[in-house]
Amino acid sequence: MHNTLFMILRRMRTPLIFLIISHAISILGLTLVPGVDAAGKPAPPMDFFRAFYVVTYTATTIGFGELPGAFSEAQRVWITAVIYMTVTVWLYSIGSILNLLQDPALLRMARHNRFSARIRHLRQPFYLIAGCGETGTLLMHALDSRNQQAVVLDIDPERVGTLELGQYHLDIPALTADASLPENLLAAGLLNPHCAGVIALTNDDRANLSVAVTVKLLRPELSVLCRADSLETAANMASFGTDEVVVAFEVFGEHLAMAVNSPGHHLLYEWLTGVPGEPLTEPLEPPRGKWVMCGYGRFGKAITHHLKQVGIELVVVEATPDVTGCDDCIVGNGTEARTLLEAGVDQAVGIVAGTDNDINNLSIAMTARELNPGLFTVLRQNRHANAPLFQRFQASVTMQPSSIVAHEFLSLLTTPLLSRFFNLIRAQDDAWVDVLISRIAAVLEHTVPEVWDVELSSNQTEAVWEAMRDGTPIPLQAFMVHPADRSEALACIPLLLKRGEKETLMPDPETRLQAGDRLLFCGERQARNLQSLGLYNFNVLSYLLSGQDVPGGKVWRWLERLAKKPGAGNPAREQA
Repeated sequence: MHNTLFMILRRMRTPLIFLIISHAISILGLTLVPGVDAAGKPAPPMDFFRAFYVVTYTATTIGFGELPGAFSEAQRVWITAVIYMTVTVWLYSIGSILNLLQDPALLRMARHNRFSARIRHLRQPFYLIAGCGETGTLLMHALDSRNQQAVVLDIDPERVGTLELGQYHLDIPALTADASLPENLLAAGLLNPHCAGVIALTNDDRANLSVAVTVKLLRPELSVLCRADSLETAANMASFGTDEVVVAFEVFGEHLAMAVNSPGHHLLYEWLTGVPGEPLTEPLEPPRGKWVMCGYGRFGKAITHHLKQVGIELVVVEATPDVTGCDDCIVGNGTEARTLLEAGVDQAVGIVAGTDNDINNLSIAMTARELNPGLFTVLRQNRHANAPLFQRFQASVTMQPSSIVAHEFLSLLTTPLLSRFFNLIRAQDDAWVDVLISRIAAVLEHTVPEVWDVELSSNQTEAVWEAMRDGTPIPLQAFMVHPADRSEALACIPLLLKRGEKETLMPDPETRLQAGDRLLFCGERQARNLQSLGLYNFNVLSYLLSGQDVPGGKVWRWLERLAKKPGAGNPAREQA
């Protein structure tokens, strides 16, 4: 605010000086020029107050009249000069004000001040998102649907303007600024105690790296999640202590290879990271054999690397092999039948259209499907706006980088234990995963489950924490039954128990819980809501543990604990 005021005063310095000088001369003249009284006889000049009053309504062209009586000829001559001088100065000043109000620097500073004021008034946890492109927009919609506040920085004013016009439940503060500059991160609330984390989603790896370094230097305890386009940048970010780095192409390549080598693991991942309520997906089983890879950029290299690791034979088609470093490939775009036939698409079982052009990718897939209708097709979708075209084509798999990054980050933010769960099940064989898939399918109604985690702490589970403080044993089974009827099981499954450094997959329902335990569940949304009753409500928890209702108020619970203490009985009886 001080900077804005200083800028206004600096730009209006000349008009203000002219206004002051013109008014001073006009007022001084009226205090020197003699007047006339009502009888037409000479009278003393005006005093300063009346002179100031006359100049005020004269300079502003109000024309209120002559005060206190008729002017003398000398006064009329002076007033005429005053009119021309002051009105000209006022027109010049008004023009300067209008130009100042349209000044881009002032408008930018005013928006910055309003943005900073909104950040200061936030009283709920928020995530600072650097970059609101396609990935950022998808992530913000997902966070908004969960009533999670976000603050946005983006260097593109059009994207910020689009964000402000978007339909969100929450008011999302946004500022057009370079997120790689520390001062902008500070203005966006990096040091605000309510800042829960920082997410770098710009399309510039250097900007994302700068955000990560700034956060780890100024708020080392704050979690920071970054998007990267290359493994080298990801390694650099990790060296600065970045909590999570997502390389979209590598993530997709890893999942595609997982679907080839272990369909059960891939299906479990799809179920647990899908949109709750949507129909469960069928197993994706990419065929083994010869594949054709069109495009050998970052995406093509990642797919080639991961598919070769699981024994897939690949023939690469690349238009500029000297640029991408493809030593053994067929030169061409892949959009023409001749190039695809040269690559052996008629003998292949799958094709990956992975160029950076959506229309070319669709053309490659359509041509390949005409030559070999039974091909397993993998399409790379670069722009979210082209979604109707890709949906119409109905490829076997469609890869959209922005959706993958947003999906990964949303999973990390909402259920941090889920990533640990996936890391642990990689060591499990297909039979173990198939059993878990069967258990999940048994408790669901053919829809993607809700996934949530619970931390047994005084802030998040007050009833459980208080019961543990009193020494009450609490088994995991207590949170897997209906809070109104213990004989009815909830449609949920415990996936992981984290106790300190120890992690247990599929914990036994009879396991006794301890303070500080973290649990990962999956199941129906209603089961999650019912489970929360036992976590936060003392009456419900008591029923789940004993089947009996007990006093629910804090005072009654305090009296009950007091009565249980030794020597807390009847004083007269104890004395006898």
